[in-house]
Amino acid sequence: MNEGWLALMQQAFSLLLSLDPDVWSIISVSFSVSFAALIITLIPSIVLGFFLASYQFPGRWFVTNIVQTLQSIPTVVIGLLAYLLLTRNGPLGDLRWLFTQEGMILGQMMICAPVLIALSQAAFSSIDKRAYETSRTLGASWQRAIWTVCRELRVPLLLAVIAAFSRILTEVGCSMMVGGNILHHTRNIPTAIALETSKGDFAQAIALGLVLLILAIVINFAIGSLRGKAMPRSQ
Repeated sequence: MNEGWLALMQQAFSLLLSLDPDVWSIISVSFSVSFAALIITLIPSIVLGFFLASYQFPGRWFVTNIVQTLQSIPTVVIGLLAYLLLTRNGPLGDLRWLFTQEGMILGQMMICAPVLIALSQAAFSSIDKRAYETSRTLGASWQRAIWTVCRELRVPLLLAVIAAFSRILTEVGCSMMVGGNILHHTRNIPTAIALETSKGDFAQAIALGLVLLILAIVINFAIGSLRGKAMPRSQ
């Protein structure tokens, strides 16, 4: 049994190191789609999180609770909603994005946005509001003032970005329903792991799992380093 696992690990590393085209196509699709969804969603979500944390307005409580609720919705339900939007008879059917990377990006944006909004709202709520007001008093535009506050909160905001990216990079349900798991086109790491495991091709599943494991280790070390550098300033 141990020899079997050792052989599987050797095959997995071989697939990665030999630049197997199927494996690296899956990795490329996964990261390109998730990065695109994150980049498109990032600035609007952080700005909305800032305004929810900084201003009182009618309906603020309702919006905040909707955002928090959306975080807990299973990704397969979000995938169903995206599917209904993109199907031929749906409101966005004319875009023909169903079973395309564009459709996957839309679905992942719907997953990513609530996480970014809620976590950035929490981060902005933890800072003295006078930082923004002082910047505005000194003549800074609202965009520049928000940027100043973001610099002070760079570690918690970076944690929010990483949490959102991790959620969309590892989700299965939405990508499977909207993307269709098409090789070299919409098959990403989570859907490939699920498929290859069901087929009994554990070597490729392990290889793709190792990519996610290495990414998690790198991110955690980077976050630990950032926290260590930020800590003396806060003391």
